[in-house]
Amino acid sequence: MTETVGGSAKKTAARAAAKPAALKVQRVYTTEGRHPYDEVTWERRDVVMTNWRDGSVNFEQRGVEFPEFWSVNATNIVTSKYFRGAVGSEKREQSLRQLIDRVVKTYVGAGKEHGYFASEQDAEIFEHELTYMLLHQVFSFNSPVWFNVGTSSPQQVSACFILAVDDTMESILNWYREEGLIFKGGSGAGLNLSRIRSSKELLSSGGTASGPVSFMRGADASAGTIKSGGATRRAAKMVVLDVDHPDVEEFIETKAKEEHKIRALRDAGFDMDLGGADIVSVQYQNANNSVRVSDEFMHAYENGTDFGLRARQTGEVIERVDAKSLFHKLAQAAWECADPGIQYDDTINDWHTCPESGRITASNPCSEYMHLDNSSCNLASLNLMKFLGDDGKFDAVTFAKAVELIITAMDISICFADFPTEPIADTTRKFRQLGIGYANLGALLMATGHAYDSEGGRALAATITSLMTGVSYRRSAELAGIVGPYEGYKRNATAHQRVMRKHAAANDLIRTYHANDSSVHKVATEAWQQALEIGAKNGWRNAQASVLAPTGTIGLMMDCDTTGIEPDLALVKFKKLVGGGSMQIVNQTVPRALKALGYQEEQIEAIVEYIGEHGHVVDAPGLRREHYEVFDCAMGERSIAPMGHVRMMAATQPFLSGAISKTVNMPESATVEDVEEIYYQGWKLGLKALAIYRDNCKVGQPLSAGKSAKATDEKKSSETVVEYRPVRKRLPKKRPSQTVSFTVGGAEGYLHAGSYPDNGLGEIFVKLGKQGSTLAGVMDAFSMSISVGLQYGIPLEFYVSKFQNLRFEPAGMTDDPDVRIATSVLDYLFRRLALDYLPYDKRAQLGIFTADERSAQVAGEYGAPTSSEVDIEGLRGSVEAAPAQTETAAPKQVGSSTELLELHLGKAADAPLCMTCGTKMRPAGSCYLCEGCGSTSGCS
Repeated sequence: MTETVGGSAKKTAARAAAKPAALKVQRVYTTEGRHPYDEVTWERRDVVMTNWRDGSVNFEQRGVEFPEFWSVNATNIVTSKYFRGAVGSEKREQSLRQLIDRVVKTYVGAGKEHGYFASEQDAEIFEHELTYMLLHQVFSFNSPVWFNVGTSSPQQVSACFILAVDDTMESILNWYREEGLIFKGGSGAGLNLSRIRSSKELLSSGGTASGPVSFMRGADASAGTIKSGGATRRAAKMVVLDVDHPDVEEFIETKAKEEHKIRALRDAGFDMDLGGADIVSVQYQNANNSVRVSDEFMHAYENGTDFGLRARQTGEVIERVDAKSLFHKLAQAAWECADPGIQYDDTINDWHTCPESGRITASNPCSEYMHLDNSSCNLASLNLMKFLGDDGKFDAVTFAKAVELIITAMDISICFADFPTEPIADTTRKFRQLGIGYANLGALLMATGHAYDSEGGRALAATITSLMTGVSYRRSAELAGIVGPYEGYKRNATAHQRVMRKHAAANDLIRTYHANDSSVHKVATEAWQQALEIGAKNGWRNAQASVLAPTGTIGLMMDCDTTGIEPDLALVKFKKLVGGGSMQIVNQTVPRALKALGYQEEQIEAIVEYIGEHGHVVDAPGLRREHYEVFDCAMGERSIAPMGHVRMMAATQPFLSGAISKTVNMPESATVEDVEEIYYQGWKLGLKALAIYRDNCKVGQPLSAGKSAKATDEKKSSETVVEYRPVRKRLPKKRPSQTVSFTVGGAEGYLHAGSYPDNGLGEIFVKLGKQGSTLAGVMDAFSMSISVGLQYGIPLEFYVSKFQNLRFEPAGMTDDPDVRIATSVLDYLFRRLALDYLPYDKRAQLGIFTADERSAQVAGEYGAPTSSEVDIEGLRGSVEAAPAQTETAAPKQVGSSTELLELHLGKAADAPLCMTCGTKMRPAGSCYLCEGCGSTSGCS
């Protein structure tokens, strides 16, 4: 498709004579006369991905070619997700070279066709530079590029879409259709329903309108049906409603009420587990909901005054509500079920480059892309750790050059891209919205000795973000001088220039603390000055340049330790090994951070060893307390406070065209007032959007079921103190028992278990090692402690959740067909006890099954979901643990690093299971990411 920019032939000729020469491309990474492929060592690998349930093969492709420095995980994900062609056919891609060439050559060809390059040599340099950066994981395009570009499929390059719906039945039905088309392609969309009349307004026929919430039911059902059609990514969606809509209270409480229904049905015995037969009876589970609040409303909240809800067609106030009460209901609903999030309408539109073409009313499903209705955005993200030198300095100059090349490629893609609907195609071609961003910020901050929640950390993040966007707009202005500004620029020139000045002014206000952020800030300031100067002359090629996306699958493709703007998840992870298996390692960023903080090699080794054993830095030998904060993570012994996440978002928001995909995680003990304060501070600090997730606020978290109810009861009766004293229930003199002989890693032993007459476990004795040995004595004392605990009423499932997956010798193969591999004797013992004494539903929550049950699950019994049946949005917040490596017949297959680590820390997981491979996902922005196979629950 060829884009036309300009008017008459006379005007086109005049502009062509006046405009500067086309783009001259300078080498950054490559060497003249040497192709990037020739500078790396390649190797052949076998990619075999198995199902955690029974070890059956999900995907297999042998002999694929990758550079030796690519991890096993990145190799698996790229091969299974992005290689095109039927597996086993000659057309199937089998080398990373083929994948990169397919994409890069398409981009370069379009760039030459549309007049971007000054010469063939410049085009070749551009090709080599893009190839090098992709090959060396410096950046990645978003997933649709890898899926579609250079194939026979439609050349879809965008991951983010915004739709529009009006107050007519034709428009509402078209909304269903357009969403379905986008979902069918594996992408997501968002829209604002505020134009639809409320249920408190009349129709022209005299009847009462249905209201937007009623129409959400149909869209929710449609999304739930379409997304189970076999796509590798779920159909994410966002639904927005303005705070002055008369149905806003109903909208706020929609998902919270459904959560109450889920609880009631579960308690009544219905199957409300993930993928259960009865979960489809609840509604609105396929969308993220957000309320658009205005400054007028927020001021009314501050002042404790009322606020008017307005008719959709006339704008007249038809009802007045107390702003504080409504805002509290918003926080209450979010506290109960994590929805709705909040979007700050006036802030969003104050940074809008194209207000003459329409207001920004909605966002994509992850809330980072915000622009005109019926538009789309393609994303790309840089790996920040690739710009950190061994000396601890961030290479701002090289970073800026990389941004220039990437933003150029992203703009070229709009010239040949296809779109799901004509209105989206028209708007995107006229405004050319781009979404460059980054990943690995959390790792970068730790590696440079910065705490995530610190002034220094925020300063470095702000300067890097400012540099990225400043360089992007400078290159956009340069491109406007070569191939013309975006078609809608002339109408919006004044507003666009105003927003550019706002970005530059915000850059001038950054306070720097260290050499790194000072040097980056200097380059960023120069970039903004040049962007303003060149843009004033040429205009800009793009109405939008930058966002901070979740970087889910592509973050794994780049071997990033952290996604998007997120901090590190935890200090200990599980690394896949070539040939199968995995090992627990301390994040490689930790020793680098310790070195940056001035520790010696011997000290670093001791601290790393301590972290590997304990999972945290508290009381690590030789580590100074003032350095603890550098190693704070999203979870674990020392977790970052919720406001720490908000402050980091606020530090970077002024330097982004769009917004930030991030969910602020809050502890289970957080109150409704805490949520309310977070949402209020998001507005005060200038964010565009915010969402929270309170630990265990979803029903589908069986490992901690009952905790939320307890917290609610405690809140309701906070003034009442009740002291509970446990009572020991002793076993009778004569009781039933059984003895199991076992072998773990060659070590033999016996487990004796005694029961109450009503069949409840009451004691255990373990014989391991020779009588009188230290090991035998320790096991005797351990058995006595567990037995007394059982008799005092501590549930067996509690012990199982704590002791399964503990790792120490002896470990390895067992002689038990139900537990083939054990990570320790205790891991085996408590899995065996669970199998013998716990009912199926409790074992399912702990991820413990017999060999027969695992086989039956694969066959579809016990309500186990298949990949085409799982409702991924309904999985949000689940803690149903996937069976660990120790239970499968294939040692190489493990749960995700998040799953194993969370069990290691004894913390309830809030992530869903992956619909593709069944392992535990982990948070990535406001979405979830599977580290096992690369599937995401949203944008990437």
